[in-house]
Amino acid sequence: MEKESAVLLLFTGGTISMSEDPTTGALRPIDFDRLLDYMPELKQTGIRVKSIPFLPLIDSSDVNPPVWEKLANIIAENYEEYDGFVVLHGTDTMAYTASALSFMLENLSKPVIFTGAQLPIGMMRSDAKENLMTSIEIATAKENGQAIVPEVCIFFEDTLFRANRTTKKNAEHFSAFNSYNYPPLAKAGVHIKYFRSYIHYPHSGTKLRVRTKIDQNIAILKLFPGITEHTVNAILQIPNLKAVVLESFGAGNAPRRIWFYDALKEATERGILIVNKTQCSTGSVEMGRYETSLNLVNAGVMSAYDCTTEAIITKLMYLLGEYTSVDDVKHRLSVSMCGEMTVI
Repeated sequence: MEKESAVLLLFTGGTISMSEDPTTGALRPIDFDRLLDYMPELKQTGIRVKSIPFLPLIDSSDVNPPVWEKLANIIAENYEEYDGFVVLHGTDTMAYTASALSFMLENLSKPVIFTGAQLPIGMMRSDAKENLMTSIEIATAKENGQAIVPEVCIFFEDTLFRANRTTKKNAEHFSAFNSYNYPPLAKAGVHIKYFRSYIHYPHSGTKLRVRTKIDQNIAILKLFPGITEHTVNAILQIPNLKAVVLESFGAGNAPRRIWFYDALKEATERGILIVNKTQCSTGSVEMGRYETSLNLVNAGVMSAYDCTTEAIITKLMYLLGEYTSVDDVKHRLSVSMCGEMTVI
């Protein structure tokens, strides 16, 4: 007899976990049993679904690294019992949490699918039901006994994305996410079509390893025309600072001011890692392509290539937490660890 498929649903919070109070019209959290009442079809799938709620439920604006660690540890503790995992999460910081877990869950061989909703599940036009049902189906999808998508992913509306390539693009439309620099892993219509050539598969025989040490001493320095020396120095002189994501123009360009070069050079010589990330949604940093990025190269700035902000932030936190050697961190920053960037 074929084994019953099983999914662990991690219920963290967000819009998907809300319903409208019929008396006041205010949104309030619901429990998993009530969630099932909205989805009778789930009982007909033959998939065993267990839920672990985070109590109290967490708005995604309040999600932080300890929540990432808790999620990773719950998945590790239940890893052998379930075919896949679905995480219900608020949309605002979903890409950060999902990116973080892609680094924390080393040698992952089962699906971890993040999803949510733009409208609460009890509302008439809610996208919650379809997002959750499809995520559960993807989390249990197998071929020849192996998971079809053994990655941390985000599923929203009709598209499955690699988590660490995804960013939230819209606060109003149901198509809330996009992966600008990497193709979708699947599209859901009448059938779910998987694009296997884009899916990352682990080496056979490797065991899951959970690594949850995080260092939060990171800042973002976003360039803009007219940025002052005082502003740049204020960020680079933050006490205990270990890394800075420099959000630059275009293909990685920055002002050719002597004071700017000197500030960056002095910071890198103090051991602060500075990683160049383009402000553009699509495209990659190409250090040295234009004269305006040569100063960055000379100042010791590294390239984030085509990483999302969410991925490079969580990658830095993870690497700085796991490795004490700056050279080790630099090496791993320059390579794609789990499909988060395309090195050119």
